[in-house]
Amino acid sequence: MDTSNSVGIDLGICNYIHTSDGTAVDWLNLENEYERLRREQCKLSRKVHGSNNYEKQRKRVAEIRRHIRRKVLDYQHKITTWLVREYDAVFVEDLDVKGILEQSHNARNKQDAAWGQFITLLEYKAKLYGTHVVQVEAAGTTKECASCGVETAKPLWVRDHTCPACGFECDRDANAAMNVIQRGFSELGLGWPEDTPVETALPTDIHSMSAKRVIEAGSLTV
Repeated sequence: MDTSNSVGIDLGICNYIHTSDGTAVDWLNLENEYERLRREQCKLSRKVHGSNNYEKQRKRVAEIRRHIRRKVLDYQHKITTWLVREYDAVFVEDLDVKGILEQSHNARNKQDAAWGQFITLLEYKAKLYGTHVVQVEAAGTTKECASCGVETAKPLWVRDHTCPACGFECDRDANAAMNVIQRGFSELGLGWPEDTPVETALPTDIHSMSAKRVIEAGSLTV
C-alpha cells in the first residue's frame, strides 16, 4: 500500500465530506425536491383516507421520495468512485450512524447523508479498484488536536480548530480528517510517509467542490 497516496475523510455537517488533503465537497442541494415533497404531503393530508384520490396522491409522494433517494445514491456513487480512483488508501470514521441521526441537531442528515450507505458503497468499490478502506475509531476526532493530541471541547458552531496547548490552528473538519488518517496509519502499524509532520501535512488552502460540479463532471477534480 502506498501510504503517500492516502487520505482521511471526515463525514461532515457543513460539508458532505472533508478530506485530509484539503478538499471540501458540498452537500447535494435538494431544497426544491423537499419543497415539492412538502406540498404533495400537504395535499395527501387533505384526501380522504382509502379513497382513489388518496391512493393516487400517496403514489405521487412515494415517487418523490424515490427520486430523492436516487439523487442521493447517484451523488454518493460519484464521490466514492472518485475516492477509490484517486487514492490507494482511504481512512474513514467508524460512525455510530444510528446514534448520530437520532441527535436533533443532525436531523438534516436523516434524508441527505445516508452515511451507512456511503461507507458500504466505498468499501464495495474499493474491492473493485484495489483500494484499501480502513474504518477507525470516530470518538474525539473533532476535539483532539491533530498536532499534539490535546482535546478541546468545541460546540457545533465553532468551525475552526485552535489548540490551547500547542497553538496549532486549522479548519475544524480538516483537523478531524487529519486525525482520521493518523489513526488509520496507527491501526495499520505505519508511520507518516517520510515522517511528514502534521503542520506540513495539513493543506494551507481548502478547495471547495460544489455538488453541481460533481454531478456535471461525473467525478471530482480540483
